[in-house]
Amino acid sequence: MDMPDYHFFVCASFRVSGEAQGVCNKKGAVGLIQHLESEISDRDLNAVVSSTGCLKMCTKGPVMMLYPQGLTFGEVTEDKIDEIMDAIEEGGDLAALAL
Repeated sequence: MDMPDYHFFVCASFRVSGEAQGVCNKKGAVGLIQHLESEISDRDLNAVVSSTGCLKMCTKGPVMMLYPQGLTFGEVTEDKIDEIMDAIEEGGDLAALAL
């Protein structure tokens, strides 16, 4: 398998017990993961998505990190995901959208 160009990590507030709790989960992170997966597929990007436990940035939730670019995005919404995807496709400044 080839390495992806983009690896998105979305805080879903999972705890050791496996339960999703916390700010990111309460603000709809799981639905954002589904939207992100759809956008990646629709745009045919070489990218993968992983959900994570708490990223300890609750005041900025939902939070998403992007590697290998090393960027963190806060207060993520479906519209913000669309902006990020547009910037990727158009070669825009992803850092301007990050924290």
